[in-house]
Amino acid sequence: MSAIRTAAVVGGGIAGPVTALALRRAGIEATVYEAYENTADGLGGALMVAPNGLSALEVVGVQQGLAGQPIHRMVMTDGHGRRMGEFGGLTGLPPSQVMWRADLYRAVRERAAAVGVPTVYGKRLTGAVETPAGITAEFADGTRVTADVLVGADGIRSTVRRLIDPAAPGPRYTGLLGFGAHSKTEVPRARPDAMYFAFGERAFLGYWPVPGAGTAWFANLPYDEPLGAEQARATPSAAWMRILREKFAEDVPGRDLLRGTGDDELLTFGGLEILPSVPKWYRGRMVLVGDAAHAPSSSSGQGASLAVESAVQLARCLRDVPDAGAAFATYEQLRRGRVEKVAAQAAKTNSQKAMGPAATKIMALLMPLATRTFMKPEKMFGWTHRYRIDWDAPVTNRPRSAAGGTGSSR
Repeated sequence: MSAIRTAAVVGGGIAGPVTALALRRAGIEATVYEAYENTADGLGGALMVAPNGLSALEVVGVQQGLAGQPIHRMVMTDGHGRRMGEFGGLTGLPPSQVMWRADLYRAVRERAAAVGVPTVYGKRLTGAVETPAGITAEFADGTRVTADVLVGADGIRSTVRRLIDPAAPGPRYTGLLGFGAHSKTEVPRARPDAMYFAFGERAFLGYWPVPGAGTAWFANLPYDEPLGAEQARATPSAAWMRILREKFAEDVPGRDLLRGTGDDELLTFGGLEILPSVPKWYRGRMVLVGDAAHAPSSSSGQGASLAVESAVQLARCLRDVPDAGAAFATYEQLRRGRVEKVAAQAAKTNSQKAMGPAATKIMALLMPLATRTFMKPEKMFGWTHRYRIDWDAPVTNRPRSAAGGTGSSR
């Protein structure tokens, strides 16, 4: 039985509350400490929660109240609206759910509050002091909190990651800016159970019909200069919309979706980032989870799902492995290979989104053949989407593999 009884979880986004929920189920009292003074209700764009993520959310009781739209298939088109390929869902699995990040955040936060997980706001971590008996988190307001372990669920610019390893890499810009909005335009013959990926000659656009309410869309715009969200938002939405309308002027249905979108409805997310491989996930009584340890590009469609998986696996390891160091090592063995494979695939997808007119035309010619032959849904997504965590299975400190025993793809 583990000697770990308490945990301080730094970060109140999605990974933090899920980690606290999983730790609580494992018999460990966890408190979430969030740097901002208020909740993040209403913030963020759209995201996909894949079947593996839905399964992990169910482990911590977040399966009800998710305001998602089921996506049964993914359709790839060129800039003229011509279908290049289509992928259906996997047999025996529920569909992925597309939803606003704010809706997932609210569901996770409300579940944590309902089961008594405390969340303390206005606590920006500045340091941590470890002793043989525990670890003390130090916050900017001068307060200190002591627990058995400190979990860094504080995102892609994690303070805990720097405390573990001052030389740890930071996020890397992918060369793409992210935008999204809701358009009044309805795309003819677009299916409400499908997500569409349109590879235009000058930019990439994804969209899905919202039954009775037009079309939701997101765009990835190649851009040389890395801009943070605040920097990007310093440019008026009308200016960005002019650029986007120009980029998609010849694309179908991009030009129509942009025409049906008001300037003031644009959501500007700034540069899309990916986190290079992090050499050290833990040190002493500190450990990373979610985007603090592994942040694949949003192109993966797996960021939230992987974060939830890691939260659950960390809790299982702390439940069953006798000491924190061995538990953290086991957790990393279970997770690193899987998350880095997802990140590598997402990097390839990013390159496709910014490959230029000539390469886009070549892809439009080759993609139909590829989807009829070797690019089959099971081969492409089975290993990712079929991954399941058996909460009740005991964890040893010598897991067989990242996909065997305690987390399986079947």
